[in-house]
Amino acid sequence: MSNKSPKRAGSKRPVVGIPCDVKLLGPHPFHAVGEKYIAAVEGGAGTKPILLPVPRFAAEAGPFDVQAEIDEILSLCDGIFLPGSHSNVHPKHYAGPAPRDGVLLDEQRDTLTLDLIRACVERAVPLFCVCRGFQELNVAFGGSLHQHIHEIPSEPGYAPRFDHREDKDAPLDTQYGFAHPVTLTKGGQFEKLLGTSEIQVNSLHGQGIAAPAPRFIVEGRAADGTVEAASIKDATGFALGVQWHPEWQYWTNPVSQKLFKAFGDAVRDAALAPAL
Repeated sequence: MSNKSPKRAGSKRPVVGIPCDVKLLGPHPFHAVGEKYIAAVEGGAGTKPILLPVPRFAAEAGPFDVQAEIDEILSLCDGIFLPGSHSNVHPKHYAGPAPRDGVLLDEQRDTLTLDLIRACVERAVPLFCVCRGFQELNVAFGGSLHQHIHEIPSEPGYAPRFDHREDKDAPLDTQYGFAHPVTLTKGGQFEKLLGTSEIQVNSLHGQGIAAPAPRFIVEGRAADGTVEAASIKDATGFALGVQWHPEWQYWTNPVSQKLFKAFGDAVRDAALAPAL
C-alpha cells in the first residue's frame, strides 16, 4: 500500500491550472480561457480545471513577483495545461524581429507562462502544451519561432512549405478538420504513447518552430518539416507539446483521447506525491 497522500485532503479530482489569455471585451480587459480547452482538461483528462489569472499590469495591482506566484500556483495545482490563443509570443523573448502592425500579443500571459513552464519541468509537475503553449514551450528553453511560417521555405529535404493557417470563413468543423499527416519520431514518446508512426491532425497556426531549443526533442513533423510534436530532454515528469489542437471534439478522436488520458494519468500520479 502506498504511503503517499493527496496534497489536499478530501479532493475528489486532481487539479489542473490553465493560464488565461487577456482579451479586450469592449473597453475592458478580461482574463479568459476557451471552453474547448476547459472541456478537454475536465472530460478528456478527468481532472478539475481551474483558470489562472496572469499578471495584472495595472499600477494599483502593485508589484508582481512571478516566482511567488508560481510557488502559489504549484502548491494548488497538480498539473498545468497551456492552451492555444489568437495572440503570439512576443518576439523579444527569442530575439526575433519586431512584430508587424496588427499582430495580437499578450505580454501579460508571457510574463507568467515562460517561467511557469521552466518551473513545471524542474519540479516534475505534469505539463501539456497546445498551439501557442507549444510555441511557449520552445521559447521557454531558448528556442525561436517563425512569426509567419507560411512565408518561410520548408526545411531541407522536406516537401515545399504549405499554409498551416485555417480558412477563417469556413465552418468550425472544416477549420478543425484533418489538414495533414504528422510523422512521429521512431521510438519517441509520442510513437510509444499513440502506438503508431503517423497521425492525421488539424492545422490552425500562423507561427511555428524555427530553431528548436537545446532541450526541445522533436517528436513529429509535417511533410514540409514543420515541427508538430515535442518532448523535453531530461524531464522527469510528463512534459509534452503539440502544434495542433487535440482539444477540439476530443471525444471523437482516438489520438486526442490517448493524449489527454496520458496527461490525466500523470496528473493523478502527481496528486499523490508529497506537497512541494
